[in-house]
Amino acid sequence: MKMNQKMRGGFTLVELLVVIVIIAALAGLTAPMVIRQRKKADQTQAVNNARQIGLAMFEFETAYGSFPDTSTGEEVTENTGSVLSFGGNSANSHFRQLIAAEIAQSEDMFFAKTAFTKKPDNVFNTAANALEPGEVGFGYLMNGNLAFSTAGNPARPIAVAPLAFPFQTGQFDIDLYDAKAVVLRIDNSVRSEPILRQSKLVQLGGGKNLLQTGDETVWGTGVTPTIVNPEPKK
Repeated sequence: MKMNQKMRGGFTLVELLVVIVIIAALAGLTAPMVIRQRKKADQTQAVNNARQIGLAMFEFETAYGSFPDTSTGEEVTENTGSVLSFGGNSANSHFRQLIAAEIAQSEDMFFAKTAFTKKPDNVFNTAANALEPGEVGFGYLMNGNLAFSTAGNPARPIAVAPLAFPFQTGQFDIDLYDAKAVVLRIDNSVRSEPILRQSKLVQLGGGKNLLQTGDETVWGTGVTPTIVNPEPKK
C-alpha cells in the first residue's frame, strides 16, 4: 500500500518561540533560588570559619593572657622567633599572631566571602605572604587598641563579617549573606544577626546595635568597642 503521509522536517518558528519562552520562564523562577543557595553556602562557610577562629583565640589566650594585640605580638616574637610582622592596626596583623604562635595551621579559617577578599593561598612562611591583603574577611573587635579576653562579658562579639566596603564604621554588606551578619562571640557561639537595610548596622537583640554601649548592652560602660578592619585585596 502506498503511504501518502508527509514527514515533518522540524519545528516551526512558533514552536521554537514557545520553547524559548518556557525555558526563559523556568530560568527566571530558578535563578533567585540558586542565588539564595549560593549566599547561604557563603554564610555557612563564614560561620564555620568563625568557630575555628574562636577556638584559636581561646588557645592563644591560654598562652598569652589575652586575645591578640600589640603587646602580645611582642611576646609572640620573643617566644617563637617568628619573622612574621604584627605591625599596623589591621585584622590581618592581629590574626597573624595565631599563625606565628603555631595555633592556626591554615589561612583558610580567616576567610569569609566579601567584596574585598580573595581565596587564601595558604603560603605564610614569610612576612610578605602571611595573611596578605584580601585573605582575611573578618573584622576584629577590640577595646580601642587593647584586646578583649574571656574575663569580659561572654556575649561580646570578637569577630564579624561581612563588612561593607569601602569600610564605614559599623556598617555591613546587606547583600552577601541575605541581610545577615556572622557574629563570633567570646563564648565561641556564632550567630547570624540581622542587618538593618537602611543603616546597614547589625542588631544584637533588644534593639541594640553592635557597637552600642551603656547599660543593658553587651559592652556596658567604660568600654570602647572598635572594629579593626581587614586589609582589602589589591
